[in-house]
Amino acid sequence: MGKGVRTAVIGGVFAVMVGGAGYGAFNIVSALSDDGGSSGTGGSASVKTGPPSSSEIKETSAKFFAAWEKGKAAQAATYTNNDAAAEPLLTAYGEAAHITGVKITPGAASGATIPYTVKATVSYEGRSKPLTYRSELTVVRGKTTGRALVDWEPSVVHPQLKTGDTLVTGESANPEIEAVDRNGAVLTKEKYPSLGPILDELRAKYGDSAGGTPGIELSIQHQAEDTAETTLLTLAKGRPGKLRTTLSASAQAAAETAVKKYAESSVVAVKPSTGEVLAVANHRDDAFNAAFLGKLAPGSTMKILSAATLIDNGITSMNGPAPCPNEAVWQSQTFHNLEGMAPNEKATLSESFARSCNTAFVKYADEVKVDSLTKEAENRFGLGQDNWKTGIPSFDGSVPASGGPDTAANMIGQGQVQMSPLNMASVTATAMTGRFRQPIIVSPKLDDRQLATAQGLSAGTVAQLRAMMNRTATSGTAAGVMAGLNGTIGAKTGSAEVDGQSKSNSWFTGYRNDIAAAAMTQDGGHGIDAAGPIVAAVLRTGG
Repeated sequence: MGKGVRTAVIGGVFAVMVGGAGYGAFNIVSALSDDGGSSGTGGSASVKTGPPSSSEIKETSAKFFAAWEKGKAAQAATYTNNDAAAEPLLTAYGEAAHITGVKITPGAASGATIPYTVKATVSYEGRSKPLTYRSELTVVRGKTTGRALVDWEPSVVHPQLKTGDTLVTGESANPEIEAVDRNGAVLTKEKYPSLGPILDELRAKYGDSAGGTPGIELSIQHQAEDTAETTLLTLAKGRPGKLRTTLSASAQAAAETAVKKYAESSVVAVKPSTGEVLAVANHRDDAFNAAFLGKLAPGSTMKILSAATLIDNGITSMNGPAPCPNEAVWQSQTFHNLEGMAPNEKATLSESFARSCNTAFVKYADEVKVDSLTKEAENRFGLGQDNWKTGIPSFDGSVPASGGPDTAANMIGQGQVQMSPLNMASVTATAMTGRFRQPIIVSPKLDDRQLATAQGLSAGTVAQLRAMMNRTATSGTAAGVMAGLNGTIGAKTGSAEVDGQSKSNSWFTGYRNDIAAAAMTQDGGHGIDAAGPIVAAVLRTGG
């Protein structure tokens, strides 16, 4: 929905981000015991209740720290509310990760939460290095025994650990790589922090073929088989193999700077003439590559694809009718526009697109078939067929053939539609050129990958989409953000309401000459509030 337009929940379904904390993916872990495996008698009259006292918090954490420092994993686990999960990880800390000489210094408690600093040594086959990091724990009341216990989370052991992760020190699973951009500039996670997980994925897939040799490392092994290890400490460097990517150092630098201004933000830039990814950046606490793997309702940026559907099916055209009433009803569901948007029953599709009028698109829901949008997405934009091979894990978008109220909701990027910034950057690139070029971050020649293909768009449809996106960028909802950008430009704003969020997710996609970019900021508000400035900053680099 353009500029924060609100709509009702369609059938109780909104698209959610999968794989990243705070994006609707909730992992619920039920502990088998909440008293650390001790034999308590739940229900006894002597069982304490209420929050732990300050003395209990201090005593419990001190006992836990002391056992951990001594390498007594089983004993330390008994001071947690999930010893079955705590003991294996604490055991691996000393045995598989070879971490010794542990010294834990607690900081000042904040209620029941205690921050602390861990200083230790990692030793393996005659090599040693110091290890220092900070984490925190919270002390809670055990439900059955009333004991004060450490609320178990893997992050208690190390802040980057998640459920199912473990620590290992040894020869790295994959040789190191020296990733370089399209012009040979070296790309490091130190200079481009949000590239860290992406470089790990590239190393996992191409490390062996890049010609490097493995080093000795302390790393996090993740539960998911297709997830790259996360290196925490290097004891002995291997010889890196050079891996050329499609990225542009200048565009990447701009993307990194732009996303840092907005929490939970992601952006992708592609080169429409080739499909090459020029930049990918995420500003997130959980290191999830939401730019490539996010699954969220894209709001009114979806109207690019919806407009193409209306044009290609002969329903209306850029200069054809697309009335914009105050509200529209479809399958007993009422849709509204942004508060204060003046109705225009004589509006053209171009005008309704530039103003981001929801009702104009909803009114056409009865003229499109249930699968019209799906076929347009798959056949012309290359989306939703699970066949993209970018070089690292990515999501291909999802535009299901949804009946009922979702037929209309999908048209305005709500309902059951799910996209990532990568998908919307690709949609914009296809709208610009008429040809779908599957995005890539490394050349398919490296591993003989077969790229996805699609029919693409006719020259007539492209001309209309570009004209409407240009109007949006110069005099429509995106004009303020795109001001000052010269060359051939176009854009589309969007925002998507998500159940339980105080503000909508901010979406924006645009192009300038031979660069197209799309961004999303969770809880960011209108498209021009957060995602728009991010995209504009990347477009200014020109790739």
